[in-house]
Amino acid sequence: MKKFNVTGMSCAACSARVEKAVKNVAGVKSCSVSLLTNSMGVEGSASDDEIIKAVEEAGYGASSAESKSEKKEKNNLNTDDETKKILTRLIWSVILVLVLMYAGMGHSMWGFPLPPFFEGNFLAVAIVQMLISGLVLVINQKFFISGIKGFIHRAPNMDTLVALGSGVSFGWSVWVLLKMTCCTGDAEQLMKLADDLYFESAAMILALITVGKTLEAKSKGKTTNALKALMNLSPETAVVIINGEEKIIAADEVKAGDIFVVKPGSQIPADGVVVEGDSAVNEAALTGESIPADKVEGSRVSAGTMNQSGFLKCRAEKSGNDTMLAQIIQMVSDAAATKAPIAKIADKVSGVFVPSVICIAIITAVVWLVLGQSAGFALARGISVLVISCPCALGLATPVAIMVGSGVGARNGILFKTAESLETAGKTKIVVVDKTGTVTEGKPVVSEIVTADGITEDMLLQLALDVEKKSEHPLSKAIVEAAEGKNLSAAEVKDFLAETGKGVRAVDTEGVVIAGGNISYIRSFVNITEEDGKKILEGAEKAKTPVLFCKNDKFYGVLYIEDKIKDDSAEAINQLKNLGLRIVMLTGDNEKTAQAVAQKAGIEEVIAGVLPDQKEKVIADLKKQGMVLMAGDGINDAPALTAADSGMAMVSGTDVAIDAADVVLMNSSLSDVAAAVKLSRKTVTNIKENLFWAFIYNVIGIPLAAGVFIYLTGWELKPVYGAAAMSISSFCVVTNALRLNFIRFGKQLKPAVNKENKQKEFYMEKTIQIEGMMCEHCEAHVKKALEALAGVETAVPSHKKGTAVVSLKSDVSAEQLTKAVEEAGYKVIGIE
Repeated sequence: MKKFNVTGMSCAACSARVEKAVKNVAGVKSCSVSLLTNSMGVEGSASDDEIIKAVEEAGYGASSAESKSEKKEKNNLNTDDETKKILTRLIWSVILVLVLMYAGMGHSMWGFPLPPFFEGNFLAVAIVQMLISGLVLVINQKFFISGIKGFIHRAPNMDTLVALGSGVSFGWSVWVLLKMTCCTGDAEQLMKLADDLYFESAAMILALITVGKTLEAKSKGKTTNALKALMNLSPETAVVIINGEEKIIAADEVKAGDIFVVKPGSQIPADGVVVEGDSAVNEAALTGESIPADKVEGSRVSAGTMNQSGFLKCRAEKSGNDTMLAQIIQMVSDAAATKAPIAKIADKVSGVFVPSVICIAIITAVVWLVLGQSAGFALARGISVLVISCPCALGLATPVAIMVGSGVGARNGILFKTAESLETAGKTKIVVVDKTGTVTEGKPVVSEIVTADGITEDMLLQLALDVEKKSEHPLSKAIVEAAEGKNLSAAEVKDFLAETGKGVRAVDTEGVVIAGGNISYIRSFVNITEEDGKKILEGAEKAKTPVLFCKNDKFYGVLYIEDKIKDDSAEAINQLKNLGLRIVMLTGDNEKTAQAVAQKAGIEEVIAGVLPDQKEKVIADLKKQGMVLMAGDGINDAPALTAADSGMAMVSGTDVAIDAADVVLMNSSLSDVAAAVKLSRKTVTNIKENLFWAFIYNVIGIPLAAGVFIYLTGWELKPVYGAAAMSISSFCVVTNALRLNFIRFGKQLKPAVNKENKQKEFYMEKTIQIEGMMCEHCEAHVKKALEALAGVETAVPSHKKGTAVVSLKSDVSAEQLTKAVEEAGYKVIGIE
């Protein structure tokens, strides 16, 4: 997918116009425009120039985002500059509107004093009102520039409605002012004409809309906080060993194979492997897991994670845009740039919304004139219709919820690749889980050896090693490790053949066929009695997988391989059941072993003995009964992950599975499947609430503004009140979406494990927001003050981020932490 940045959009009508224009370009298969991030994703063979030209012809600006660096991308998300500009406009607008109101309503309605020259001089007051409101129009000229441009390109937008409402009010008032100049001697007529002035409305409309835009900009900035937080994890520099010396280079200059060092309190600059040292690394930003992971020689480390205690020397494997952190950022960004199916309704309405509102406003004014009302009254009703209508709320309803939802998921180690995947997960009726690596740990070991008569354990292991050495199957690796653990070496074999879902065979140096696999496969080589077969399968009832071996026509014995279920699998299955989901375990393992594992995990329904190429068909059959979610981790799960309505892959699994999945689980935990479903349901509910508000607001607001209820109830909506309502609507939608940040998944902190005595102990982590740290010396003061507290294991302050991450070995209250920091001379803003 090609990504572009789009400028000039102000509402849903704009994004709908851009999307329509780009979809009409030859070679474009699909286009998705995000009003929230001002970005666009395009799939197809059309060139960048053709796409950009189409956007520009529609009246907007566009540029390719493909070449943007992460830093530039971060700046693109930063709404602070935009908010500051809007805030400046708002301040000046409010000051001028207050003066305007004082001179107008303040004097006429409440008797506020005016300079002697203006007392009773209606014409002079009107001229002052015109000048002040004219200044407000100039300050907020952005609405007029964007609105007129949209009108010229036959793509009217929200700014067009605002510009029309304010512009018509101002123009009508100028016309009334000219009429006042013709009757300067008639005080009664001047007073009557003064009542038809709408200079205050013209200025107030712009001021109130700007209030709404300010609130909206601030709230929209908060929706991208999760993505900006991920981007801030990327360290700017790395310490690399070059010619035996430590040198500081830019983090994006680290190359695969470089040796870099990471000191305590520093962030890891690249994905790699530890070659020296040991430490505890905080990976919470990537996985959502608050417990630091122990790293020793051979352990993998990820860019953006924090080294908390020891010194590490690592060999880089991936850097820059290839790191796991960069991929996570890309996934979250892509999810925000795509559209959920639920947004299609709003898109259809947005495309015709503004032209329809303009037509309704004209009809409203004409109808009131026909009914005998004055031109001023009819005009006020038409202006009210223009300014109360809000296409922005429609356009923001879905993307803000998607951005916040995907951000919450990212913080908890759940990565949705698209907006559609975030919506679909919650509609799941059936959850299909793979056994190995999903329900179980995915680390099979040989737990029992049973030999045939006349065969020793070493003879069986040697045969198993010879035939399994060339296989890539997880069970084969467990067998090879067990054999090599007894200092056995594999002999050369030829004609090796692996038969998927059955076993392996080869020809040894003596020219004899050797084989290993399940009982049905080995029976094709040697005779196994029914009684022996029953004994062999007894181990399967204990959740052990039997692998049989034979040489020529001689049966050698069985290796029982056990893969323990994960600690949280039973609880995760229970959580899924509590969500009303049907759980099915799908595995290629034999029925006995599968049932034993399922029983331990609390799964009632098992489909066993399924070959990889058959899993896709099983998923297709289950989809006839409801929407299916598939969770797996292996290459053999890829077809099923693709076939399912929602595919979830464990990050510990294969790249093929991760690529095939719609959702990636960074913790490789089945509990996150339940969390993903819950998050999806909450997000979709939030979107529906936003859409309901956006639609119902306009359904009620437009008739009210048009004056439909005037004869029935006497309700009359003035233009300024319509503008106030419009300014609040978008803010309400964005604020409602931000509630998703308060979702709790019910995960409990896992107890930390002390490496020396392996006993479980208390562990908690808190982040303190601190104001006043300016340099490394400040960090040292804060670190010393916090680590002096009983219960604080480590403290990692950062003056750049204004935070201190505190690891606790016993409970320490927020008051204690605050007191320690403030006694050191700094201010605590908050503690998370």
